[in-house]
Amino acid sequence: MCYSFPVLSQEKVFFFQTDWGFNGSIEEFIKKAKDSGYDGIETWAPSEDDKKLKLKSLLKKFDLKVIFLCGTNPSDSYKSSIENYKNSLNEALKQKPLAINSHTGSDFYTFEQNLAFIEIANKLSEIHNIPIYHETHRARFSYSLPETIKYLQKNKDWKLTLDISHWMVVHESILTNRKKLIESVLSRSHHIHARVGFEEGPQVNDPKAPEWKGVVDRHLELWEAIIKTNLENGKIVTITTEFGPPNYMPTEPHTQLPMSDQWESNLYMMKLIKDRINNSGLYDK
Repeated sequence: MCYSFPVLSQEKVFFFQTDWGFNGSIEEFIKKAKDSGYDGIETWAPSEDDKKLKLKSLLKKFDLKVIFLCGTNPSDSYKSSIENYKNSLNEALKQKPLAINSHTGSDFYTFEQNLAFIEIANKLSEIHNIPIYHETHRARFSYSLPETIKYLQKNKDWKLTLDISHWMVVHESILTNRKKLIESVLSRSHHIHARVGFEEGPQVNDPKAPEWKGVVDRHLELWEAIIKTNLENGKIVTITTEFGPPNYMPTEPHTQLPMSDQWESNLYMMKLIKDRINNSGLYDK
């Protein structure tokens, strides 16, 4: 399936900021994202008309793109969840985001039930000519590497958002010994959630800390492979820096103070990836 993206610029890799954990207004968030050098934002698709109009106006004012998050409660019954999923995708697609990042299905649904979610997304994506990327995520169909491979083998049309931090927790491994399996996932990945996880948690306390260098480098290696593959195939790549707030972010005991600044961690990740791209010569290929 090919998508006709709007003309963006000479650049081919675009960075998005998450609004997860931001406590200010939507206008304050969008302005801060623009001032920080982001190309767009990633947020849950609004459902109320006034919020849709306000978001559209602000994105135009600050010249930013948007990727919408979309998904349903994985604890809901299958019948309720898949109906809500179809409706929420339809509503989100009507707002014409650059793409949709989908939280798809549930780890408690059957293989066939989860596949039905993917097939609905494929059909709607084709109708609207907007890509829908299914995020690798705990509690979803894609909660583990081997489970995700089964779906990749069954349906060749769907595409991934790779958030490898989830799998590092699930498998208690940074997956250096799963090269062939990882490669099959990387080739289907088009959107990246740039958060650094490790064997015992989905988010390190501070990506700048020297004790995490090995884990950070492992993530950069995987992300670079995705970027390289997509650029070689003439595709754009979208990356959302997604370090989260407390309590996803580790906190100090008793005070619950965050151990690092969420916004600064995300800015650091954007700079790190940009430096990696520039130093690798990927834009020259």
